[in-house]
Amino acid sequence: MVRDALAELDLESVNLLFIENIGNLVCPASWDLGEDTRVVVIGTSEGDDKPAKYPQMFTLARAVVINKLDLLPHVNFDLAKVKRQVLAINPDMRIFEISCRTGEGLDEWCEWLLTEVTHTLEPAQAHGYKKIAYG
Repeated sequence: MVRDALAELDLESVNLLFIENIGNLVCPASWDLGEDTRVVVIGTSEGDDKPAKYPQMFTLARAVVINKLDLLPHVNFDLAKVKRQVLAINPDMRIFEISCRTGEGLDEWCEWLLTEVTHTLEPAQAHGYKKIAYG
């Protein structure tokens, strides 16, 4: 389905492409989307059980974005517990704590994305490839 949709897009000027694999975190973990970098995005409003409930997704990802930090005072979400669980599953995981509402953590997250694009794009261009897809 993703491959078919990509064929319909003009990707000539695209260096960064996000593919949101919707649904629960079980099925998408095993699907190869052809991405160079896999990122898991979770929100504080969704509960703090995701790493324990879906460890495969966190095993395969390079980074985790924990969004909606501004809601922490209002939801039952133990940030320290989630971070411990994520690092127990994948000790090399980059964890980004952000709030799109307040802007907290967005600079660090965007810098990391730009670094990922640069590191992936340079070798690809050296081999004659023009575009990179991220999922």
